[in-house]
Amino acid sequence: MIAVSIVLVLGVSTIFWTLVGLVRLAGENSWLLEEWKHRYRTWRSVRAGLPAVAARPRRGRHRGTGIRILPSHVAVLVAAHNEALVINETIRAASRLVPRRNIHVVSDMSTDNTAQLARAAGVKVLELDPNRGKAGALAAGIAHFDLCRRFKVVMLLDADTRPTEDYLRTGLPLFADPTVVAVAGRAKSIMDPPSPTAMGRFLVAYRERLYIVVQLLLKYGQAARGANVVSIVPGFASMYRTSALQEIDVVAPGLVIEDFNMTFEIHARKLGRIAFHPSAAVAYTQDPDRLQDYMKQVRRWILGFWQTVRRHRKQTGRFWLVLATYIFELLMSCVFFVLLLPVFLVSTFAAIQVGAFGSDWDVAVFLSGLLRPQDVLFGVLLPDFLLTILAAVSLRKPGMLLMAPLFPLMRILDAFLCLQVLPKAFSSASTGTWVSPARRVQGKELTPVTAGNGAS
Repeated sequence: MIAVSIVLVLGVSTIFWTLVGLVRLAGENSWLLEEWKHRYRTWRSVRAGLPAVAARPRRGRHRGTGIRILPSHVAVLVAAHNEALVINETIRAASRLVPRRNIHVVSDMSTDNTAQLARAAGVKVLELDPNRGKAGALAAGIAHFDLCRRFKVVMLLDADTRPTEDYLRTGLPLFADPTVVAVAGRAKSIMDPPSPTAMGRFLVAYRERLYIVVQLLLKYGQAARGANVVSIVPGFASMYRTSALQEIDVVAPGLVIEDFNMTFEIHARKLGRIAFHPSAAVAYTQDPDRLQDYMKQVRRWILGFWQTVRRHRKQTGRFWLVLATYIFELLMSCVFFVLLLPVFLVSTFAAIQVGAFGSDWDVAVFLSGLLRPQDVLFGVLLPDFLLTILAAVSLRKPGMLLMAPLFPLMRILDAFLCLQVLPKAFSSASTGTWVSPARRVQGKELTPVTAGNGAS
């Protein structure tokens, strides 16, 4: 039972793609080994009185022969719905990457002053009425601003996202490979300002841990050359080559979110590779810090995933085989976590019965061994704690370890939400209209930012 629990907690897919990622990491850093070999040969040559061995040219991490893409070739597209609290900071962050004339905001029937703030910041603005949802807003912005003709790359940016200043400097080189059609951004949680509540800080920490697990252990391996099975190019801050973007059906009817569908479209239409690297295209996003908002967002994400699976069913190929395997594993894991506490309580009660009245009742004996305390400790809690250690070390936040005992409860909640929305995904369609979660003010800036030339 312990071995089965470990597999369900960590996941076969996670274990497999972690190994693939390690192979990729070794290949990308093979120059280190060559460097040490060169130093050793040089040392031996010097000792023997011979000329130093010439070093071999170091090969860059991003291979390719594609045409170099400059920041001026990139359009930033922001779909926003009632984002007045955060839109200024997002525009300011984007303007450090591209000229402000390259920034486009689509205000999707906002009832606050989102559009006015964006115009005052000196960027292009399109206002929509009625509410079309994020996918509809993106499609409208792409068409209205003629982005696929005017630019080589479109960067999709959520209104609560802060891309790092080296986002393009690290992300654009991935397009040097002409087969790359999309670059998946690396997500990190915004911690400034921190949530004012302990629950909020816990929720954000849990989301940070999830980002580490999914991106470092899963996506890094899935994006390896020759694999190309990344299942999501996150819509919060990612880039698409416009030659591929114009082939994608952004507004697929009946879906609540767009990023899963856009990613599946790349695979279904065989448009090219999806690139991802943990050190490239990094951006910070504002995660929900209230349990109600967290549950709404998770339901929306999971519903969007299941709806996209329904829309793209009956496909063949490597990606679809990997996806089918992941879905099976996901369902098994969700059932396991949903039943974890009830089965443990029943097993514990049966063990008490056996201890008090003997082992004459076969059913009680069977139930008492179904999920023992040691099974939970070594099969669930410790493997899950290892994931927290990985996140704490990667983020350099040892305080996260104090929250580790409660993270399995969040996995139970996630599993329940995943199974809860599954019937809805296959029985009804969504309009795609959206309601933004409650935002935390990003810093103290609420006034319109001054228009300027931006990055070049």
